[in-house]
Amino acid sequence: MEIVCKEYSNENISDILQMMKDFNTIDGYPFDAKIREKNLIEFTNKQSLGRLYLIKNRSNIIGYILLIFGFSFEYGGHDAFIDEFYIKDDFRNQGIGKMVLEFIEKQSQNLKINAIHLEVEHHNKSANHLYLKQGFKDNQRALLTKKIKTSTVNN
Repeated sequence: MEIVCKEYSNENISDILQMMKDFNTIDGYPFDAKIREKNLIEFTNKQSLGRLYLIKNRSNIIGYILLIFGFSFEYGGHDAFIDEFYIKDDFRNQGIGKMVLEFIEKQSQNLKINAIHLEVEHHNKSANHLYLKQGFKDNQRALLTKKIKTSTVNN
């Protein structure tokens, strides 16, 4: 296998949207293709928001990872959140996730990011194991979320 991570540049939008749909389907999360496409275009056109990296095996897209930028006084400035990380079924449990997380760590160093955050479903034992093995720590806090209604639909 020849695995590389490549920054997304508005190509293969239908491939990305299909993988996003597949990612949301895993845990039964809602998926609205129109809102996702709008958000994908907005996100990838504003580098200040973060980065979308494609995970490729040769020329085939086999996954993606979204790194969203933030700022935290607790973590000394710039931080980032891995909002979505998806690898197609046929390519899981082959060391690709580890390689992608190492890539994200290097990119984060280059981008002067002090901390990377993520959330993982409790039932996803494989992902929990990967993240803990790669140095992520359980900070004994729960990520709580409140959706705020705006004039557009929140996803």
